[in-house]
Amino acid sequence: MLSLNVVNREGNSVGTVEIDPAEFGGAINRQLLHDVVLMYLANQRAGTHSTLRRGEVAGSTKKLFRQKGTGNARVGTRRTNKRRGGGTAKGPKPRDYEYHLPRKAVRAATRMALLSKFQDQEAVIIDDLSLPEIRTRQVADILKALKLDGASCLIGTAGLDDKVYKSARNIRGVKILPASQLNAYAVLRQKRLLLTRAALDELRQGGKAKAATPSGT
Repeated sequence: MLSLNVVNREGNSVGTVEIDPAEFGGAINRQLLHDVVLMYLANQRAGTHSTLRRGEVAGSTKKLFRQKGTGNARVGTRRTNKRRGGGTAKGPKPRDYEYHLPRKAVRAATRMALLSKFQDQEAVIIDDLSLPEIRTRQVADILKALKLDGASCLIGTAGLDDKVYKSARNIRGVKILPASQLNAYAVLRQKRLLLTRAALDELRQGGKAKAATPSGT
């Protein structure tokens, strides 16, 4: 069992929470995490790169000069890839890089990424993060009290909290996501993880549901 401290907005401990690693996959499969992160990165690629082949550049297809009798090496057209301004040999063309791994593998990688944050002491559990109004200074003060300022941080909330999202989105290095939208890439990309108690309970319930579901269903 993993024991994590629960803190308040001032950074003072207000209790602990016990986490069963089995709820988050039990063990960390580094190869699976690597594959899922590569999938997310590939799916973000625009794939709009394009080069002109020798048949697409402007220029005559006639040989620059006759092949025999000049004393020079034989040459082709101005469009050849060996000349400046010519076409590109086997250059990139627009393509779609998107692909998807099995859904169960992606969900398992998300739980493993969360487990790695818990094991490495890079996660902070806060009892409550609700705000009375939209104000960036409030979130900045909370992060400073928790010693999370200056480092990239992912904030996980239970559901979409509009006030927290709009208050924290302008802070450099901070990303906000509801617990239902957390993924392995977002969790691993940020150095620290800040979860509300409600968000952690939601993630744990999801992990228990997955563990209770028989394989093959």
